Amino acid sequence: MRRPCPFRCLVALQLVLTATVAASTSHAQGRRSERIPEVLLLHGDRLVAARLRVRAGDVSLATAMQALRADAKTALTSGPWAVTDKTLLPPSKDARDYQSFGPYWWPDSSKPTGLPYIRRDGEMNPVMRRESDAPRLYAMTDAVETLSLAYWFTGEERYADRATFLLRRFFLDSATSMRPHLRYGQAIPGVTQGRGIGIIDTRDLALLADAIVLLRGSMAWTSADDAGMMRWNRAFLEWLLTSAEGMDERKALNNHGMWYDAQVVALALFVGDTARASEVVREWTPARLAKQLAPDGSQPEELARTRPLHYSVFNLEAMTRLAELGRHVGVNLWTWRGDSAVDLRRATAYVAPYLNPTSKFAKPDIEPVHFVDLVGVLRRAAQAFGDSALSSALHAAPVALRESDRSRLFVIEPLPIPTALKRR
Repeated sequence: MRRPCPFRCLVALQLVLTATVAASTSHAQGRRSERIPEVLLLHGDRLVAARLRVRAGDVSLATAMQALRADAKTALTSGPWAVTDKTLLPPSKDARDYQSFGPYWWPDSSKPTGLPYIRRDGEMNPVMRRESDAPRLYAMTDAVETLSLAYWFTGEERYADRATFLLRRFFLDSATSMRPHLRYGQAIPGVTQGRGIGIIDTRDLALLADAIVLLRGSMAWTSADDAGMMRWNRAFLEWLLTSAEGMDERKALNNHGMWYDAQVVALALFVGDTARASEVVREWTPARLAKQLAPDGSQPEELARTRPLHYSVFNLEAMTRLAELGRHVGVNLWTWRGDSAVDLRRATAYVAPYLNPTSKFAKPDIEPVHFVDLVGVLRRAAQAFGDSALSSALHAAPVALRESDRSRLFVIEPLPIPTALKRR
């Protein structure tokens, strides 16, 4: 029977494995399984360290790996999805054109036809979700991200096979592939066929970029697949930068503007346009941060919503993603500082206390907050800043939530010190 490694053993294991990452890279060129992946949002060296720790039986990652395996098992049989699965065609009458509807828009009960729809901020219209391509896109993205990570950590080709199949159906197969634009994104019946706001639907394409990098080590992912995804993302990036919808979204003052930047930077890096990525994180994003963050670290535009904590965390996710992406072009947004010394540390500290279930936000959200999103943001910031206060806030979260979230696999956290040792 295998016994858990005692505390001192775990500390030693952590130190040894962290040091081993540098040594293992010297052998990486000739061994595909030990390569340092050139991921964008994640850190390749940390992924290698985490895989070494998992293989060595590090119990501190066991819960997160168990959760990842369970999610991957589900993803193996979920889907597939495609924009051509919808029954309500967009105005173009081409099912390959992505179509979604504004989630907070409802029929006007005072009108016989219900048109034009009216806005009820924060109240999700389930009918709009059913008729939208957005849930299919989200489900596919989540499945591919999960499967690619499962492949990375386990080396099991079945995960890469499924992820490749899902990506091909959604983006590459001629009969089912999504066209690289969002002209009909977040339409409003009786008002508009599409809006720039719809661009937020594709905010997680950066996760797919990292997934593709991980899949490059598999037998399933081919050079043709890689070239096809490069072409698709290059065309979509061009649409983001030149379309009327893209120009509208770039002007957004709230989280939509930040997510626009995050998409442009991630896609530019993925397709090799480092000049564009550098321009955005050097010039566009600092100006957004300065406008969106108050001296106390709050986000006034998001606090004005009916889901203030949700949108504060949501926007902070975009901000911290941009900070991670900036390192690829030599820009450190983690150290950016605006007027009144406002920065990303203060912005993170503003929401950090609410991982503790006993803490209540001043203005309650009208819908439940998914605190798993805050776990990832807080863990990313705590790692970047080496901030003990942020780490303490993270450890105030329920243990199951904190330890099962896959972000646990992406960082090197100090092991918690047992109470008995603290007293010595």
